[in-house]
Amino acid sequence: MLAYIIGVVLFALGICVSVALHEAGHMVTAKAFGMKVRRYFVGFGPTVFSWRRGETEYGLKWIPLGGFCDIAGMTALDEVTPDEAPRAMWRFKTWKRTVVMSAGSITHFILGFVVLYLMAVTMGLPNLTPADTTPVLSATSCARSATTEEQAKDTSCPPGSVRPAEAAGLRAGDKILAVGGKPVASWTEMLAAVQATKGRTEFDVQRGDQRLALIVDVPQVQRWTTAGVKEVGMIGASPQQPAVTTQYGPVAAVGATFSFTGTMFAETAQRLVEFPQRIPAVVTAIFGGERDPNTPVSVVGASRIGGEAVERGIWVLFFFLLASLNFFIGVFNLLPLLPLDGGHIAVVWYERVRDWIRAKRGKVAGGPVDYTRLSGITMVLVLIGGAVTLLTVTADIVNPIRLQ
Repeated sequence: MLAYIIGVVLFALGICVSVALHEAGHMVTAKAFGMKVRRYFVGFGPTVFSWRRGETEYGLKWIPLGGFCDIAGMTALDEVTPDEAPRAMWRFKTWKRTVVMSAGSITHFILGFVVLYLMAVTMGLPNLTPADTTPVLSATSCARSATTEEQAKDTSCPPGSVRPAEAAGLRAGDKILAVGGKPVASWTEMLAAVQATKGRTEFDVQRGDQRLALIVDVPQVQRWTTAGVKEVGMIGASPQQPAVTTQYGPVAAVGATFSFTGTMFAETAQRLVEFPQRIPAVVTAIFGGERDPNTPVSVVGASRIGGEAVERGIWVLFFFLLASLNFFIGVFNLLPLLPLDGGHIAVVWYERVRDWIRAKRGKVAGGPVDYTRLSGITMVLVLIGGAVTLLTVTADIVNPIRLQ
């Protein structure tokens, strides 16, 4: 239980640090361009302590959830003092404002990449899409009929069971090269060849440096499949599973991490597309339905899974979740919806394109967008976001996703 609590706290702390660094990304880029940064605080609520360095106040709040960066004049509606006016953010060039507003998400991407790189050179990167396993035996067992799904899942061998592979001399670690003279390159190919075989069959086997020809008496048994019960050949053997992770050297890890990051971005985009259609399943879970492991989770749910990963010693999963969450937050924050950073970026580029069109038509620039006209849409999106957050948090409390 203590390990679980430590895991939850560590994961929550990792998220808080990530969000705090998100705001630091805004601050660093804003200062680099000469914008006025009034305050940078970690957390929310009452101030624990603060100090001033130069023109910026830095500090810590009591509620350690994220933080904020106060840049003068983020929009033309923000009040600024006379000395701040020339350095108000909205007065800067479009590309500079875009860099500052996207810096938070870029920070998340960098954090996710760094976490994955460190995983690659230490514990290894998870094998997300394992290829078909090679036809190497991990163990031998029995060949018996199974006419129902429950029987098919039962891997026990009653006394007196027929063990064709073992009887023929096959051992764990043997690689099957051919079945009945037909070469096989994968476990799937080997399985198909065996199922189509009956009686005494020659198996070409690689055992260390030796190449052997073993005769296996393949029996025909009744086996349940999703298509129905079929009579197939069976030798009683299980495949050697691929490695759960792959470890890399410091140089090779760079390319591997970039490739893995690309895969994660694709999966993140897919999850964002599927996000709305998975919300009903969250509601169902709240009212007692089975929780779909693919439904969205809140920070609470992610922290609970992180706690379980630590409790079971699965640190690969812990750090993988942390990296995944950074990528998700980074991509989500760039969606062109207010009040997200992506929404502000969309407004900035709307102004830029609009003014370019006006200039082509011989008209003067239109000036900053009036955010008050967007307040209604913004409020609706805030309410929707708040409702989704409340639903996911509730589901993660009453019916959380658990590790299998």
